[in-house]
Amino acid sequence: MNRRFRIALYQPDIAGNTGTILRLAACLGLGVDIIEPAGFPLSDKALKRAGMDYLEMAALTRHVDWHAFEDWRKARTRRLVLLSTKAATAYTSFVFADGDILLFGRESAGVPDPVHQAADARLTIPMQGSARSINVALSVAMVAGEAIRQLG
Repeated sequence: MNRRFRIALYQPDIAGNTGTILRLAACLGLGVDIIEPAGFPLSDKALKRAGMDYLEMAALTRHVDWHAFEDWRKARTRRLVLLSTKAATAYTSFVFADGDILLFGRESAGVPDPVHQAADARLTIPMQGSARSINVALSVAMVAGEAIRQLG
């Protein structure tokens, strides 16, 4: 059974990045989970402004907090794959599976330690030594592209 992987955003800070990710996911047929609270209003009006006309196409699920998301995820037995600058394994060295949830942290702070520890796998995008991070929307595109390449 192909359960297709999903993109999860942990308490996103920037509406424009979230809109870009919603658009990408809509175009690729991927679901998006937003784990609240967000750093911007999550009203349909705000999301439509950020996601342009792709909001209607997006398979968006909102979770009121981390615990609600974890309950939802565990009930569906989905593997949680965290992307983090603190991880050691390159995303290109990882074997993705149908049903994976690719979790991306807040633009300003990543994810807290309990979320980091809850992940089944922790991956990073290798960068040059002095670079801190890549824009979250670009990171989602890179990792989703690799997962699609692997899963076909």
